Amino acid sequence: MCGIIAFDDTTITDKQTVIEDMMEMIRHRGPNIKGGGHYLNDQVALGFCRLSIIDLQGGGQPISNEDGTIMITFNGEIYNYQHLRTELLAAGHVFKTKADTEVLLHGYEEWGMAGTLKRVRGMFAYLIWDDNKQTLYGARDFFGIKPLYYYDNGTTFIIGSEIKAFLKHPNFKKELNKDALKSYLMNQYNDLPETFFKNVYRFPAGHWFERHDQHTKLHEYWDAKYDIDYNRTPEETVKAIDETVAESVKMHNIADVPVGSFLSEGVDSSYITTLLRPKEVFSVNFDNGPYNEASAAKALSDAEGLHFNETTVNADEAFHDFAEMQYHMDEPDGNPSLIPLWYLCRLARKKVTVALSGEGADELFAGYVNYGMHSHHQLIKVFANGLSKLPLGARTRLAHGIKRMPNFPGKTHLYTHTAEPSAYYVGESVIYDPDQPTIFTSKQANQVLCAPYRNDADIHDNYREDFRKVANAEAVKQMQYIDLHHFILNDILQKADKISMAHSLELRVPFLDKKVAELANSIPSDLLLTKNDTKDIFRQAAARHLPEDWATRPKLGFPVPIKTWLREEKYFQQVKALFNEDWVREFFDRDQIITLLVDNYTGRIDARRQVWTIYTFLVWYQLYFRDFDNTMAKYAHVQPEVQALMDSGKLTN
Repeated sequence: MCGIIAFDDTTITDKQTVIEDMMEMIRHRGPNIKGGGHYLNDQVALGFCRLSIIDLQGGGQPISNEDGTIMITFNGEIYNYQHLRTELLAAGHVFKTKADTEVLLHGYEEWGMAGTLKRVRGMFAYLIWDDNKQTLYGARDFFGIKPLYYYDNGTTFIIGSEIKAFLKHPNFKKELNKDALKSYLMNQYNDLPETFFKNVYRFPAGHWFERHDQHTKLHEYWDAKYDIDYNRTPEETVKAIDETVAESVKMHNIADVPVGSFLSEGVDSSYITTLLRPKEVFSVNFDNGPYNEASAAKALSDAEGLHFNETTVNADEAFHDFAEMQYHMDEPDGNPSLIPLWYLCRLARKKVTVALSGEGADELFAGYVNYGMHSHHQLIKVFANGLSKLPLGARTRLAHGIKRMPNFPGKTHLYTHTAEPSAYYVGESVIYDPDQPTIFTSKQANQVLCAPYRNDADIHDNYREDFRKVANAEAVKQMQYIDLHHFILNDILQKADKISMAHSLELRVPFLDKKVAELANSIPSDLLLTKNDTKDIFRQAAARHLPEDWATRPKLGFPVPIKTWLREEKYFQQVKALFNEDWVREFFDRDQIITLLVDNYTGRIDARRQVWTIYTFLVWYQLYFRDFDNTMAKYAHVQPEVQALMDSGKLTN
């Protein structure tokens, strides 16, 4: 796990100074004293910051091929690298290290970019400079676990792990992308391909590129496909899930450093933990939270004989550290779950360098209630299932009629079982639960935004092309595809990488494995979403390893008490003070957002998600656009627990 940064710019004469300045901005991703470095020529510069995981003594980068004409920098892990290494050795390639990086380098020589990407399993973002072809290549993993951004204004091309490094390039123009703000308000994250920084784009997951003579060409090498296996029995499906997940967890345990796991009350992390059986497990709790996740996690840990580590977060420290969290995210992310993740990573980094987590299970195995579990009434469920089997035309007419009806118990469940997902599904931005209010609709966003930031875009706009790609798939599969390409890609995985790497911790996600995904995508939806529960067949597989009833526990996922915080005088006043800043008028109708804040505080409405989303953006904007020099002075460093390891000599490899 590391940080990579590169640029293609012939106008920069002192490339060494520039690339080193850029590397310092992502030093937290790779704080090891040895193993980092850069490669320079007249055209390009490649930089690398290392966090040693495999081949601690010999895995430094950039690495060249045998004759020094091809260079690579790589962020991530290739979990089947040992098998591929054996193949490449047999083909005559000479390896300088025992690290997985060289598999990508020699794989490129042997099989090309496309051929290598067909063979690997892992999480990755990597760059290859081929001096013979005067071409820069690169790729991002199947699901977008590892981040990769690029900036291209014609003469200057920059690409790397984090946008903050781009700001140190003299030809980078920092400018706010005005279109991103409304997208962010409707999602709690920016769901556009272009980031909050104008002309900076997220490199798409499952793609690779080649850049030659100032022209960049993208190629897709993988995407989710839904070839359903209707012949496999439920018992065979449970067995296949368990075997595939167990294999993935085993592969994700490959490391030359200590590996631990995150553990909450839910089935995803507990399944991984019982398969992995690490020495150390980690959990987080809030001192005034609505649930106690850590107590249940400790019970499982004790039952399994594992060493349990817990941290408790209070509101004072959360508000104090929140700006630093947003600094590391690069773009504003209003998902409150990044707060417990921050403290969980801080805790884990004191004992391990790698931790496994349960991200991806909900998207692959249909774990969200929004996929169709909008009612717990069995009669409504049976009736809705019957309606869902009607011919398409009849269902569509029925859906229109239900939508026009006044609210009644089960209306949402009946509507979503008759309408096409493309007509109603908006990912996780709308949660059909009175205790989890929505973020902003398009109309609501325009009401609070100032004129330059309003537009006609609706949340459905970003989904239309993806819905077209899976129009023939089952309804649940269509919704899973949307979440895989939006919610998990641009929110969940962004915070998982950025927050863990802020603490120089490698976070691995065994469910987001190519083989696990291919199996999950072949399972009929009626085995995943049943009258019993979400991801039902997955829970049956997990139950093979978990204590009785543990696999059926409801999803909580480290719930954050922002509802409580925003109704406490101290934090209400802190947020209000920010909303009252004069510069806020550039973006928002200040009277409107203060009214929203006050009405939420008094309990007149529950607008916690809307308030938190606005607050997050304003915190982020201050950091990156109003006072970035001060931001760097405060936050551009490795974390204290990592610095302590460095001072003790434990990070000298």
